[in-house]
Amino acid sequence: MREAARADTEINSCSPVGLPATARMLFAVVDADGKLVRGLGATSATRLAAGMYQVAFDQDVAGAAYVGTVGPATANGLVPQGIITVAPRSGIANAVFVETHGTSGHVDRPFHLAVLA
Repeated sequence: MREAARADTEINSCSPVGLPATARMLFAVVDADGKLVRGLGATSATRLAAGMYQVAFDQDVAGAAYVGTVGPATANGLVPQGIITVAPRSGIANAVFVETHGTSGHVDRPFHLAVLA
């Protein structure tokens, strides 16, 4: 019973992964043109070039964890498969840089981005 109580405490406090009690889950859903469709904590999205985007948030996310996936920006349909890479935005602490790729290189794709900050 003690082990279960300890596990519950660790899960609730996020202590096993070293996250502060103020950790926040942010997200953005962005269409292929770089328009922010919806999100939590996301303030803007911008298409920089073919398959290259910047997503800005309402707080510093430079030291956060990022997860991206190619996916539809609306509730309907599927999108062509692709690859996504995500990284901190160089020189902009509250933004994430996103690249989407198809079989022939950079290509515009809608995507979902989750940030644990």
